[in-house]
Amino acid sequence: MRGRSGQVVVRGDGSDAGGVDPQQLWLDSGRPRKGRKPAFSRAAITAAAVALADAEGIDAVTMRRVASEVGAGVMSLYSYAPDKETLLQLMVDHVSGELSPADPLTGDWRADLKAIAHAQRGLMLRHPWLPGALFNRRWSLGPNTLAFLEHALAALRPTALDGGAKLEVFSLITGFAARLVADEIAQAALSASPERAAAEARYLAAVAADGHHPELAEALSAPVRPLTPDATFARLLDRMVDGLDAGS
Repeated sequence: MRGRSGQVVVRGDGSDAGGVDPQQLWLDSGRPRKGRKPAFSRAAITAAAVALADAEGIDAVTMRRVASEVGAGVMSLYSYAPDKETLLQLMVDHVSGELSPADPLTGDWRADLKAIAHAQRGLMLRHPWLPGALFNRRWSLGPNTLAFLEHALAALRPTALDGGAKLEVFSLITGFAARLVADEIAQAALSASPERAAAEARYLAAVAADGHHPELAEALSAPVRPLTPDATFARLLDRMVDGLDAGS
């Protein structure tokens, strides 16, 4: 499961945040556990929820709205997902299917780890609700998420890291991507308000000039690096991954 900052977390009781046993959630056929023959598939319901979140944000995803999107009665959805938290589990794993690696691993673990982070960023930009959904929750690892985790662990095989450290590195990369994409989305919203951006710039200039923050003043006077989201993500990712110790 993933917790704060995308951490992989395993709960001792074997349950997930929505109270559903992971074996029931992931190892069944995806059909309702009881009642008559289903009129809808769990995959179709999940896809409808993802489309709704992509279009209107995660707050728009309610059991009632999703039921309306697929033409079902709201009570019938509870046979597929007993609550919204379980539906979010299904949604996260559904979009994680887009992370299937197109290219084989190179054997250069740092390059492969960076490619993994860029793939995660691309996924989160396509589904802007995803970074927020990953924070402050425990996640059960569904089949698509497990496949990508397996790929990431294989990328780290050339290192001397033990299994626990490899999982920590994967959590670090996932949390890094989620945090920067969340900031990128927030900055895009801020840039839509030039007045607010200008006010922020004036404030920082005033603070830097007040004589009480010499370190900040020096930092702000440094040559400006490329500030495009792509360049910022790549630069910070290089700094983080290149600084990882592969021996412990």
